[in-house]
Amino acid sequence: MIPSRLLSSLLTLPALAFFSLSASAFPHPRTASSTATLKLAVRINSYGTKNIATADRARIQALQAGGSSSISATNDVMIYTADIGVGSPATYYTVLVDTGSSITWIGANKSYEKTSTSQDTGNTFSVQYGDNSYASGEEYTDTVTLNSDLVIDNQSIGVASKYSGMDSLDGIIGLGPVDLTDDTVSNTDEVPTVTDNLYKQGTISSEVLGVFFTPASSDDSSGELTFGGYDASKITGDVSYVPITSQSPASEYWGIDQSISYGSTPILDETAGIVDTGTTLILIASDAFDKYQAATGATFDETVGLLQISSDQYEKLSSLYFAIGGVTYELTPNAQIWPRSLNTAIGGTTDGIYLVVSSTGSPSGSGLDFTNGYCFLERFYSVFDTTNSRVGFATTAYTDATTN
Repeated sequence: MIPSRLLSSLLTLPALAFFSLSASAFPHPRTASSTATLKLAVRINSYGTKNIATADRARIQALQAGGSSSISATNDVMIYTADIGVGSPATYYTVLVDTGSSITWIGANKSYEKTSTSQDTGNTFSVQYGDNSYASGEEYTDTVTLNSDLVIDNQSIGVASKYSGMDSLDGIIGLGPVDLTDDTVSNTDEVPTVTDNLYKQGTISSEVLGVFFTPASSDDSSGELTFGGYDASKITGDVSYVPITSQSPASEYWGIDQSISYGSTPILDETAGIVDTGTTLILIASDAFDKYQAATGATFDETVGLLQISSDQYEKLSSLYFAIGGVTYELTPNAQIWPRSLNTAIGGTTDGIYLVVSSTGSPSGSGLDFTNGYCFLERFYSVFDTTNSRVGFATTAYTDATTN
């Protein structure tokens, strides 16, 4: 997490959205009828997209510099939380769900309740984030319950005695690569993640995480995380995979290589970046962003911190094409704009049309030149495959949705 500001004034979305965690006993696609679910609430921040765009940029700049991998509890318009149980009997904590970090910790607002399964390791944990926000405290191992089919024994848990930037949240559940736990716990090289232990303990037979989001403006604002495979009922085509990039620092995260074109015009040559549920926007290198702004004719809105276009410009807007591993994914004009029904919630005008593509704040060539955040992932199913060191994408019923 790269908390960039104190989390302030969380509002429940007008239609509170939920998605589910699903346990899979097989490494192949599973149907929705066989999933075990845990509801996750979607919340909206009320302080304006300018803060969010700025925090998204701070996040990627920290990653470019080799900083913390964790997301900010405050850098998203939408944040996704789960209630997880710790101990036996379990005490439930509301935590941020993050594929961009790997340590799981609690105690930010609700105290850790020790039970017979609690074991103090004698180690300490400490995480410093991109804006000098932090969490630190003791490491315990304990039973973690995601749902009745997802129970993890002896999971490492950070118990925070000092923290900042979490507001009403109790902590984070980290679902990123295990390498990101380096140097976060004393006397320990790496800390097995929640997904690692689900695999090692035989709950799932493949270390794979499927992620399904839907546009916040859709009638059915639901989704799910699927452990051990992916949910074939949520996709409309095959999953196509691309290896984790070899380019640092993107290679340390869920990093891939891709190029981007606006219509038939290339704006970003093939380069490395990351796929990240912890970023709201689609961020591209500043030189690519300049080309995108020129091609769309958009102007920068100082109030919300995003590009804005007129109705006439929207009618002429071309698709963005993401070339990833030999497959091209089309981000339609509607997918490039912020949901107009949520404009006022992020500080915009009711009739404004704001683009969700923003700048990383640095030119291409950094080794981390883009982030495909939530606004990309709500249009394409994503699969994070630790077993085979790859990321996959597939189209969904919402890929061409016009609900924004």
